Amino acid sequence: MLSQYLTWPQRWLRCLPHLVPSSCALCGAAHDAAICGPCHQQYFKTIRQRCRQCAAALSDAAAGTCGACLAQPPAFDATVVAADYLPPVDQLVLALKFGSRLALAPLFAQLLRDALLQNPSGAAPLPELLTAVPLGPHRLQERGFNQALEIAKPLSHLLGVTLAPRLVLRLRDTQAQSQLHLRDRHDNLRQAFTVSQEFLTTVRGRHIGVVDDVITTGETLHELATTLKRFGAARVSNLVFARTLPK
Repeated sequence: MLSQYLTWPQRWLRCLPHLVPSSCALCGAAHDAAICGPCHQQYFKTIRQRCRQCAAALSDAAAGTCGACLAQPPAFDATVVAADYLPPVDQLVLALKFGSRLALAPLFAQLLRDALLQNPSGAAPLPELLTAVPLGPHRLQERGFNQALEIAKPLSHLLGVTLAPRLVLRLRDTQAQSQLHLRDRHDNLRQAFTVSQEFLTTVRGRHIGVVDDVITTGETLHELATTLKRFGAARVSNLVFARTLPK
């Protein structure tokens, strides 16, 4: 039987219609898939011109890099996103993150994989190793799971790239970035991460992919990339489900 040759993320995706209501998660129309065809086309198939570093939308297709990244280059080298963090896509993120809808994580992974493969600037090679933005101990205990890691698990299988969940450790609980003023976000994360002792030699000279659910200012991913490069990573790429728009 064909099913015996499917990877477990593919089996998850086949089970999604039975795990979520038989209607599109975005528009509510009756459908046997988690997202109907028109919504998939509207929110996930339209290829935006984005900054190759931070994935901000660009009006000039030839620019390649946004003004903010040119003025103050982040430590990471590239960012790929599956969608903009706008209604109704934002509700999917909130359902996973705060509603414990873990069955959505494989869907996020598939959409992110598709975005990576169709990325116009996707001539860069795939990461050699994946990890996820770690949560602090208190927040992990409070939530019960790390949404970034839940996306990274099936994404690792879909891409055929090894996942190292404990590659990067969060040294302390930090305030939620969304609760801070822009000028305070960098200080909030300063020296918040380190590379685990068991991966010190693994990181050196490697291309590391960092998975997260949402990118806003990019400060968390910048600090993570700074840490990874301090320990010898050659390149850091972000694989993020959704990108907020500038205010």
